[in-house]
Amino acid sequence: MSEKVKVAIIGPGNIGTDLMIKVLRHAKHLEMGAMVGVDASSDGLARAGRMGIATTSDGIEGLLKLDVFDKIDIVFDATSAGAHRRHDELLRRHGVQVIDLTPAAIGPYVIPAINLEAENAGNMNMVTCGGQATIPIVAAVSQVAKVHYAEIVASISSKSAGPGTRANIDEFTETTRSAIEKLGGAERGKAIIILNPADPPLMMRDTVFVLSEQVPPLRVQRSIAEMVERVQSYVSGYRLKQRVQFDLIPPDDPLVVPGLGRVHGLKTSVYLEVEGAAHYLPAYAGNLDIMTSAALACGDMMARRRIAAGIARGIKAEVA
Repeated sequence: MSEKVKVAIIGPGNIGTDLMIKVLRHAKHLEMGAMVGVDASSDGLARAGRMGIATTSDGIEGLLKLDVFDKIDIVFDATSAGAHRRHDELLRRHGVQVIDLTPAAIGPYVIPAINLEAENAGNMNMVTCGGQATIPIVAAVSQVAKVHYAEIVASISSKSAGPGTRANIDEFTETTRSAIEKLGGAERGKAIIILNPADPPLMMRDTVFVLSEQVPPLRVQRSIAEMVERVQSYVSGYRLKQRVQFDLIPPDDPLVVPGLGRVHGLKTSVYLEVEGAAHYLPAYAGNLDIMTSAALACGDMMARRRIAAGIARGIKAEVA
């Protein structure tokens, strides 16, 4: 016998719909309970309805009124940072755990390759797509050397950036920068996002620059390779685009880092590509796929803990 708990997704856009399909196809401990939106004509709500999933176009209030809500244990929020703050407040009153796919950053940052098993808060924040792709690399360098500064540049196809992404760009840069420091271990961090209008669309590309104390480059290279494998365990299209590059910044010709001053050491440059699994979205939308894949990993872990603790409200037993 296997046990599953019911989940709801708020936000039937690209991210929410892709996540729904991942839950239906690949979740170990999750079962779809409801899809929630504010536009009755949205494709995501229509798809969910055709699959027999409860739906509402009345937002969070509609979810609270659904008969299935009393059996919902976990809610994924794929709306906006502003809307999420209210959603979180209402949901946690009912003992529902929340997985935040917006940059609201109410709960602790969670990147499965770094700290999935260490966190168990009522609200888990998935950082941002750029953060999910690049911060593991910063953390890999931090495992073998003190990181003074880390800068990431996330380039995504303009066609994969929906209204939610565009409305949250300021929050994206701030949330990602903060997570570079808190999860990546950098003294100072910086995040940049680029919406690439190229047609045909290009896959998500990420560049990571890390300035650390000087250590043997081979140690850094091995740590990065191990981290890439960890991310690939839940995001199959995640890969290095080319070999890791190293430059020595000598003490007599240091770099000037705002907030840190003149810094020397080892500069590590990493170039990544993220190809989506194309469950619902096109393969070039790796920025969305890495978010939904990370959220699925987080949701399965949270459900497993609730089942083990005997506190799952909507548990369902199935023949394995």
